[in-house]
Amino acid sequence: MTQLIARGVASAGFDDEAEEPPVKPLTRDEAQALRVKSPQLSPWRVIAAQVVVGCLMALGAWWFSDQPGFVQSAIYGAIVAVLPGALMARGMTNRLSSLSVGSSAVSVMLWTVMKIGVSIAMLMLAPKLVQSLSWPVMLATLVLCMQVYLVALLWRGR
Repeated sequence: MTQLIARGVASAGFDDEAEEPPVKPLTRDEAQALRVKSPQLSPWRVIAAQVVVGCLMALGAWWFSDQPGFVQSAIYGAIVAVLPGALMARGMTNRLSSLSVGSSAVSVMLWTVMKIGVSIAMLMLAPKLVQSLSWPVMLATLVLCMQVYLVALLWRGR
C-alpha cells in the first residue's frame, strides 16, 4: 500500500528530490561576484538613517510648533525606535551569534524578544520621562523611524 502511495506521489509531481538539480559549490571568483552583485546592508547604516529621520522630525516639530513638548516628544519617539534597534543590531553582529545555524536562530529570537520588551517598556515610561508628552508627535516620529526598515529593503535592491 505504501509503495502505491509513493508511486502516486512521484507520478503526480510531488517528488521534489528527483527534480532538483545537484548543488554545485561556488568557486572563489563566483562567490566574490555574488557578493559584489548582492552586498549586505549594515544594520548600523539603518540605525544611522533612523537617527537622521528622528532629528528631522524633531527639527520639524521645533520649526512648526512653539510647544517644547512637541520637540521632546519627537526626540523620545526617535529614541524608542533607535535604542531597541541598536540593542538588537549589537546583539546580532556579535561574534557568538554567528557560530552555527542553531545559535543564529536562537540569537534572532532572543534579540527580537529583547527589542520588543525594551520598546514596550520605553512606551510605558514615556508619560513619566517626557513631562509634556504629545502622543501623536511621539508616535508619528516612531512610525517614520520604523519605516526606515522598509526603505532599507529598497537600498539592497533586488
